[in-house]
Amino acid sequence: MCGAKARMKLVFVATFVLLALSYLDQVDSSAYDKIVSHSRIRAKSHGPNVCALQQVIGTKKKYFSTCRNWYQKAICGKKALVLYECCPGYMKLDGMQGCPAALPIDTVYGTLALLKLDVTQQYTDLSKIKEEINGAGVYTIFAPSTDAWEQLDVTARNALVNNAQSELYNALRYHMVNKRLLTKDLKNDLILESMYNKQALHINHYSNGVVTVNCARIIHANQVATNGVVHVIDGVISAVGNSIREVIQSNEELRLFNKAVNAESSLLEKLRKPGHYTLFAPTNKAFEQLDSAVLERILGDTTVLQAFLNYHLLSSVQCSEAIMTGTAYETLEGSVVEIGCDGDSLTINGIKMVLKKDIITSNGVIHLIDQVLIPDSAKQVIELVGDSQRMFGDMVSEMGLSAAMRPKTEYTLLAPVNSVFTKEIMALDQNLLRIILENHILKLRVTLNELYNGQLLETLGGRLLRVFVYRTAVCIENACMIRGSKEGSNGALHLMRSLIRLPEQTMLELLQADGRFTIFLKLMEKAELTEMLKQEGSYTIFAPTDEAFKDMSNEDMDLLTSDLNILRTILLYHFSNGIYINGGLEGGVTNLLKTIQGNNLQVLSVNNSINVNSLNVNDNDLMASNGVVHVVKNLLYPADLPVGREDLLVLLRKLIKYIQIKFVHGYTYREIPLSFIKRFITTQIIETGPKWEVIETKPFINTVSQVIESGPKVETVVVEGDHVITEFKLTKKIESKPVVKEMVIETEPQITTVTRIIGTGRDPNAESEIKKILSEDLTEIKKVLESELHMQQEKVKKMIERGGGEITTVTKVIRPEPHIIEGPDFSRISSFKDNPELMKEETERIAKIIKKGSSKKRAAIRRPPAGMKRAVRPPRRPSKPNQ
Repeated sequence: MCGAKARMKLVFVATFVLLALSYLDQVDSSAYDKIVSHSRIRAKSHGPNVCALQQVIGTKKKYFSTCRNWYQKAICGKKALVLYECCPGYMKLDGMQGCPAALPIDTVYGTLALLKLDVTQQYTDLSKIKEEINGAGVYTIFAPSTDAWEQLDVTARNALVNNAQSELYNALRYHMVNKRLLTKDLKNDLILESMYNKQALHINHYSNGVVTVNCARIIHANQVATNGVVHVIDGVISAVGNSIREVIQSNEELRLFNKAVNAESSLLEKLRKPGHYTLFAPTNKAFEQLDSAVLERILGDTTVLQAFLNYHLLSSVQCSEAIMTGTAYETLEGSVVEIGCDGDSLTINGIKMVLKKDIITSNGVIHLIDQVLIPDSAKQVIELVGDSQRMFGDMVSEMGLSAAMRPKTEYTLLAPVNSVFTKEIMALDQNLLRIILENHILKLRVTLNELYNGQLLETLGGRLLRVFVYRTAVCIENACMIRGSKEGSNGALHLMRSLIRLPEQTMLELLQADGRFTIFLKLMEKAELTEMLKQEGSYTIFAPTDEAFKDMSNEDMDLLTSDLNILRTILLYHFSNGIYINGGLEGGVTNLLKTIQGNNLQVLSVNNSINVNSLNVNDNDLMASNGVVHVVKNLLYPADLPVGREDLLVLLRKLIKYIQIKFVHGYTYREIPLSFIKRFITTQIIETGPKWEVIETKPFINTVSQVIESGPKVETVVVEGDHVITEFKLTKKIESKPVVKEMVIETEPQITTVTRIIGTGRDPNAESEIKKILSEDLTEIKKVLESELHMQQEKVKKMIERGGGEITTVTKVIRPEPHIIEGPDFSRISSFKDNPELMKEETERIAKIIKKGSSKKRAAIRRPPAGMKRAVRPPRRPSKPNQ
């Protein structure tokens, strides 16, 4: 009776202690504690203090599993059975449901027996540690399970047992810490001093609830004792001394990897210093399987080598026992790898390649792998092409385009997925197919985070591609990207949903060539909006076909075009600034596009179709050089915009039947500024060089048979350059053809201002006033003084600014016609062929006259008569150029 009371008292005390600890744990619980709590909840129907565990079929491994593993009913890809056992610290009582009783509290030594750790308890006896853990003090012992001792190498185990007072004693003390530490105290990356020469114990506490000591998993935690706490682990641990660097240097299997590490000094230093790393170290066999050219390229480039080595390294310790399912981890290179498990084997990116796991070091853990890991950043761009883009990669090679993708050349591939290469595409002419492929290769490296809206990218073929960035998509021309962009050592690769089509026409040319939009184009012309269809820009237009106006009569057309503001309001509701293609719209939600008119269009993208204002878009993504056209069979009108005229209301209700248009008497539309239409005065400088003309006149020779006795007549010839010929000297008979001498004098150019009006903005009176300023004829070339020119330009500028346009000045430089100086007129020279004596006599007489006073006579002749002013020759006017 007394014994029963004592036992009940002991149970009460233990329960109280556990409840107190449980309360403290809830205040500062760990991932392990939370997982155990979830296990309690899953097993609550089985009674108090029962936990649900999963056991991998065919093994003895049990886990307090995460929700993911629980619902998958698997661990490491293997099916798992559900077990219901007493939670740590509790036990069953006969005839009672669940686990209502707490385990009796005892010393650390006694607790080993309660947890059925018979081998560990036996070894504490052999090594004389029993005296310590059964007496006063405080201890935390990480006690190997019986299965853990059995898995230990027989030779190593016998060596411990045979040297119980030294080797076994030291080994057990390495499993002990002279502090009381619960799982909430065992923080991730914690390093504890063991009771064996203060050798380090490496603690890792993972988010999935797994806690490890030197990569041995705690399978039963927090068993409280009177002088400490016991944690059961699934392995026998040993002291750690070497760093990752030292292990690589000493392990012959890692000789080639060590050679690569030695070439990268920064990594070499990192692996020597304290830290928390996981290294996936390729063996010699892994390097020997790698293509020699690839290995040479990697080792020959410092940047690539650094990326290659860092791709094998994680900045956290990932013990194999903590991996229960595939999980993504970031490497030091920056990319992500998925570390998973397949039964007892570890996988990397889904591939079994780990030969040996959990080599513990002072600064992390090493797993040996039989394959080399090559990150994207160490690959050439062409090597990034995956299976889903294999047809694109093959065609690039077949067309000879891969020759332009040299290792040192930077470029970007816009790789369409295999499904876009249909039979129709593959049947195209080879030259055309090559051009299409060239449009998917950019001349420079452009990563995803470097793309921005409106960016222009030059292709291998010299064409420019436009980039459109949306809320949930990035598109290039008509094609949008899908997830999976990669960056290589010399460029980038982006996956494209479709082939890129480059526009060859403006929106105006596209609509005109289509033939379905004649009425719409006519209305645009009436509204003076045609210019925006052909000017540079980025517009989205929902263009109504002629079918939208089938019920409209000629009278209706006159009514619709009678008020310019009404017509513009209706038409501009079909336009939105920016290019919005189907792939760029967020699917399944209503996208609001603000129109140039001011109200919103409600656009819904579903699969490959578009709805606008609940109307189906019959044909979408007709790409133009200045926008995109979506085809609708209805005239669009904002549902919240009323109409103020009854005649207009009747017309609109005839054309628009999918909404109820409101009528508000007297309502008028606001005037829409046409500032988006580019109106300007074009200015050019036209400079022509001097015009050289050679005038050849055939001399006419008169024959004179007698000498005129009257006094000699000396003529003064005035030429345009004010050059004067006043004397001739004839010394002999001319038998040969006379020579015509010509001179061309180039004068300074005269400047003429040419003004040509292209547009005048929205002011209807502006053009007429400008015409008046420019003397009515807009094509006339008018010469003005410089001051007058400035005044005219200022007047024109003010008129254009009032209309919302732009002004520039045209200055045309026109070279005047050259002055031509002809040689002497030989027709005035008579022939003395038949009378040589007369010729001699006449020559002498003329020479005497000239010698005596020719200068005085010349001056008298040139002086104008008294009372008369000399006539001023008018300046030569340049001829008008053709307009």
